[in-house]
Amino acid sequence: MQDHPLERAAWVEIDTKALRANMKEIRERVGYDRQVCAVVKADAYGHGAVEVAKLELQSGANRLAVATVDEGVKLRKAGIKAPILMLAEPPISAIPLLLEYDITPAVTTIDFALSLGEMADAAGRCHPFHLKVNTGMNRIGVLDSEVVEFLKAISFHRGLELQGTFTHFATADESETWDFKKQLDRFRKVIESMRQADFDPGIVHCANSACIVRYPETYFDMVRPGIILYGLHPSKVTYGAIDLQPAMSMQCEVTHVKTPARGEGVSYGLKYRSPSGVQVATLPIGYADGLRRSLSGWMMVLHEGQRLPQVGTICMDQCMIEVDPLRDVRKHIKPVHIGDRVTIVGCNGGDELTLDMMANAAGTINYELACAFGKRMHKVYI
Repeated sequence: MQDHPLERAAWVEIDTKALRANMKEIRERVGYDRQVCAVVKADAYGHGAVEVAKLELQSGANRLAVATVDEGVKLRKAGIKAPILMLAEPPISAIPLLLEYDITPAVTTIDFALSLGEMADAAGRCHPFHLKVNTGMNRIGVLDSEVVEFLKAISFHRGLELQGTFTHFATADESETWDFKKQLDRFRKVIESMRQADFDPGIVHCANSACIVRYPETYFDMVRPGIILYGLHPSKVTYGAIDLQPAMSMQCEVTHVKTPARGEGVSYGLKYRSPSGVQVATLPIGYADGLRRSLSGWMMVLHEGQRLPQVGTICMDQCMIEVDPLRDVRKHIKPVHIGDRVTIVGCNGGDELTLDMMANAAGTINYELACAFGKRMHKVYI
């Protein structure tokens, strides 16, 4: 049985060597003359924000990026001193926390910018912000054609410091490049127009993970790696273009084994009926842990390097697998026992199941699965 101090026989393993190797790969690709802002939002894509942030800063990152104020506060309370950029504009009511914990927000509206300036000035400070520019993704940001007028409306305030200017691409990970090039051209023109109007854009950045792999012309002053930090590809178009090492694996132990009679059903709905002579083993992991219910009957797991099918409906906290020693004698399928380790994602006995494989089967992306697996599962750093 696995020797681990867990309250539950299911856990996520995070390979710290893989995380370091991925940062090294990024650093060597973008060079050491520009900054790297490690994106650790969503609990570092399920990998554990505090642990990953500390490791990435040790491995070459200059800054960190989060999505919410709470995420930034969590890092500060863990003793992290590095600059923290919030990639979206929070509510005005969150400004006191930004000031207290020294978190740099993205700014997209005049009301928020002036409120930030007023509160910072009242505290005797000049607080930094990064201007988010909407170049075509049309999610958030100041419209590219309105940037200069926007800055004229807020630049008088002594409580504000424009520390950086950035945008985000909608199709950098797509094979089609026309929309990406249009966004990049708009962003370049924004930066040029800012300088012509005597506004210093500060740290210019727009390179997400896909851009880091595909478009060196987007590196500017800083890059913002996200998914590639964790050894996962942003899409199929980056396969083979960068050497990444997946950091997350999912492990569990068999908690129950039975040999149902022929025709007996398993799990909700009894949609699986047992053939004669097979074992059905229970694993303590389910859809509340991120194992999508839509994968029921469509996924495999690894036991001693052998692929075994998941059977029956995936439950909230558990799922079942089938072990058929007679299915194919050439494969020498081994019986399972309570306490045996089973791999849901990762390497086991010379074989590997990846998040990409699971995402393809579930009709989603690796980002979503990684974030989901990290929410409830205990993390073990190796």
